[in-house]
Amino acid sequence: MAEWKGNERRRVEAFAEAAALFHEGCSGCEIERLKEAKTGIPYKNLAFVWIVVLASSLPISSLFPFLYFMVKDFKIAKTDANIGFYAGFVGSAFMVGRALTAVAWGKAADKFGRKPVIFIGTLSVVIFNTLFGFATNFWMAISTRFILGSLCGVLGPTRAYASEVCRKEHQALGLSIVTKIHFFFK
Repeated sequence: MAEWKGNERRRVEAFAEAAALFHEGCSGCEIERLKEAKTGIPYKNLAFVWIVVLASSLPISSLFPFLYFMVKDFKIAKTDANIGFYAGFVGSAFMVGRALTAVAWGKAADKFGRKPVIFIGTLSVVIFNTLFGFATNFWMAISTRFILGSLCGVLGPTRAYASEVCRKEHQALGLSIVTKIHFFFK
């Protein structure tokens, strides 16, 4: 019994010592404090990550079923055989924009926080995917897709966020949620 009280005292002292290491108002310290307090899987945080990654995956996968008909309606291709050529430009504009700005969004997430970057990326998906749907010509379609890719820098920050909110033993689950969502849409 005395040994149990000694172990309990050491545990309380270790917790108090760890609490002294946290700084008030620091978001990183808040996440570490939550990870120490809760030992289970953070389902709420991972559901947030899953929804954001799902929303950022839709502009990539939902485009291709109707892209042929959209480019055909733009009447930019001289023949039906050239429609695929122009559709390739529209389809790749998103990834070109994403490739050019991915590092910048990662640096912004490190400087300003993951959540603001994730919010901006999700908001850009809503706005610029809608504008792409209302595109009336080829160049409007390319420019909205490029801007959408440029402003949708959520994949790096969501991976970092998923690994930050999970304890060490659950990080594989958190990262698999981010990476496996893309396979549902391919």
